Amino acid sequence: MNDNSRLVFSTELGRIKEEKSEPVREQGDGIVRIQRQTKGRKGKGVCLITGVDGTDSELKLLAAELKKICGCGGSLKDGIIEIQGDKRDVIKALLEKKGHKVKLAGG
Repeated sequence: MNDNSRLVFSTELGRIKEEKSEPVREQGDGIVRIQRQTKGRKGKGVCLITGVDGTDSELKLLAAELKKICGCGGSLKDGIIEIQGDKRDVIKALLEKKGHKVKLAGG
C-alpha cells in the first residue's frame, strides 16, 4: 500500500477528518539566545529571542510579559519572539530570573 494514501471517506462513517496536532519543535541546547537585528526593518532594531522551549500558548504569554516589562511592541513568529527596540539587558534579566540560561548573541 502507498504511504501517501489515507482514508477520507467511508460508507459507514461518512467524511473522515484528520485531527490536527500542534507542530512539535526540536529541543534546543537549553540556552536562550537574544539577538539584535535591523536587517530588512529600515534601520529599526528588534530583539529576537530564540531557544525558549514551550508550546505556542506558553510563548505567547512570555511574549506578552516581555512586551509589558519593556514597554514596547513585539510579536511571536515561528517560535521566535520579537521585541521592538534594543532591550536586551531588560530581557536577559527577566529570563534569568525565570530560570533560563541566557546568552547575548550577535552584535
